[in-house]
Amino acid sequence: MNVSRYEPWVLVNRLSRDLERLFNVPAEGNDESRSSVVDWVPAVDIKEEDKQFVLRADLPGVEPKDIEITMEKGQLTIRGRRQAETRDENNGYRRVERVSGEFFRRFTLPDTADSQAIKARHVNGVLEVSIPKQQTVLPRRIDVATH
Repeated sequence: MNVSRYEPWVLVNRLSRDLERLFNVPAEGNDESRSSVVDWVPAVDIKEEDKQFVLRADLPGVEPKDIEITMEKGQLTIRGRRQAETRDENNGYRRVERVSGEFFRRFTLPDTADSQAIKARHVNGVLEVSIPKQQTVLPRRIDVATH
């Protein structure tokens, strides 16, 4: 029996990656070449809460030591690598769908984000990045002196 893989979403996934790369290209263009050679793009959920933004990325099989998070010029970048398993046909593998290699995601943070207090944790294959909001300063009236 010949097992063949039918994936109807290949073109949609490719378009999604191309659009992601198109809209996340930095102004300097210095990271464009790196983002165009990613092997996979992790799914990410972003939630806005009262006091913070929470970003959750599905990174199953990725060790915390293989994840790099940077913050520069209002952009949060998550990149890393999932190591490939050695697959031997003698072990009974008929189909391999789990992708290994480098991943890259970049997010532009709003002005209300406190970039100095960002924290990240990795639990059970999910990376959670907490981005606190800055306390807003209320406008105040300034009296004009007559002298």
